[in-house]
Amino acid sequence: MAIISTSSYSSPKGIVVSVHVLVLSVTATAVFLFLLFSSFYSSSTTTPRFCSCPEPEGRVRGEGGRISLRIEDVEWVKEQIKVNGIHMQDNVLRKGINPRTREQQLQDLIHLTVPPGDTGVKRLKYGRYCRHRVLVQGRALLEAWLFGLLPRYKGISHYEGEESNNHTAFPCPGELLVEQHHSNYGEPWAGGRDVYEFLAESIHLSPNSHVLEIGCGTLRVGLHFIRYLNPEHFHCLERDELSLMAAFRYELPSQGLLHKRPLIVRGEDMDFTKFGSDVTYDLIYASAVFLHMPDKLVWVGLGRLAGKLKPLEGRIFVSHNVKFCSRLGGEECTKRLNDLGLEYLGKHTHDSLLFNHYEIWFEFRRFKS
Repeated sequence: MAIISTSSYSSPKGIVVSVHVLVLSVTATAVFLFLLFSSFYSSSTTTPRFCSCPEPEGRVRGEGGRISLRIEDVEWVKEQIKVNGIHMQDNVLRKGINPRTREQQLQDLIHLTVPPGDTGVKRLKYGRYCRHRVLVQGRALLEAWLFGLLPRYKGISHYEGEESNNHTAFPCPGELLVEQHHSNYGEPWAGGRDVYEFLAESIHLSPNSHVLEIGCGTLRVGLHFIRYLNPEHFHCLERDELSLMAAFRYELPSQGLLHKRPLIVRGEDMDFTKFGSDVTYDLIYASAVFLHMPDKLVWVGLGRLAGKLKPLEGRIFVSHNVKFCSRLGGEECTKRLNDLGLEYLGKHTHDSLLFNHYEIWFEFRRFKS
C-alpha cells in the first residue's frame, strides 16, 4: 500500500512524486507558457523589421522604403513648422566664413583674362600677377577690381601664387559647380521628385524595371529613377550638349550614382538605335518635350517606340498636352495609334507638395505584341 504524506504523492500506478519536483514542474510550465504567449502577442502587435507582407495597392517600395508622400508626411511637416514657429524670411546671404551668391561663386571659379595695358599686366588668374613689381601689381589689382575684372570675393581654400594651377586632373566647369543648370527649367529643380513619384506609382515601379526618358536634360527627374533602379536600367536620349555635360560631370558624381551606369545617349530626331534591339521598357516618358517638336517627328518617334514598350503592362506618359494627336481629330488620332499598336488610356492630373499647381499627364499603352 502506498503511503501518502505531506512530502510525496502516489500516482495510480504507485509512482511516488516529490512535492518539490511537482512545484518545479508547474513553475517551469507556467514560465514556458508565459514566454510563448508573450512572443505570440508581440509578433502580432509589432511590425517586424523585414516583412514579406504585400504592400497596399498603389504603393511602391524599394531599398529605401516608400517612394511617394503620405498624408501623414505632409501633416508632419506642417506640425514641425508650427511647433517651431517658422516663417519664411527674405533670401539674403547669411553670416558665415564667406557667404556667396551663385553669381559670385561663379566669378570666383572662372579664369579671367585681361588684355595688355599700360600697366604691363598680361594676365590675371585668381590673384596671380606675372613678371611685375609690387607697385605695378598693386595698381593692376586696383584697376581690375574697379572695372569688375577681378573677383571681389574668394573662397577660403583657393590656391595662391604658383600653386594656383593646382587642380584636379579632371576639373568640373564652374557653371556646373554653382548649379546654374538648376534654373534652366522655368520651375524649381526639386519638382523632379514629384514627377518621379507620380510615374513610379503609376507603373508600380520595381528596381528591375527598365525606363526610357526622352529628353532627360540635366537629370532633374532621371536622378531619382537612377538611384532606385538596378544599374544600367535607366536610359535617356538627349540632344543638348550642356545638359549632358551637367549630367555626367556634376549630377551623377555629386549624387554618388556613377556606379549605376545609366545609358545616356546624345542624339536627336528620335533615333533610338544606340539603345539596342533586345530591351523592352516598362516606362517611356517625355516631360515637356513633345510640345517643342514638330508633329510629324513625334509620330515617327512613337512608331519607333511602340515596339520597345512591353505589351499591356508597359506605359508611355506624355506631359502637358498631346496636340500632335488632337490636331488630327479624334478618329484620325485613334486610327494612327491603333496602326502602331498603341491605345490612349486617359488623362491624369498630379498634385504637388512643392508647387501651387498640378501637372497634366497623358497615358498610352501597347495593346498588342
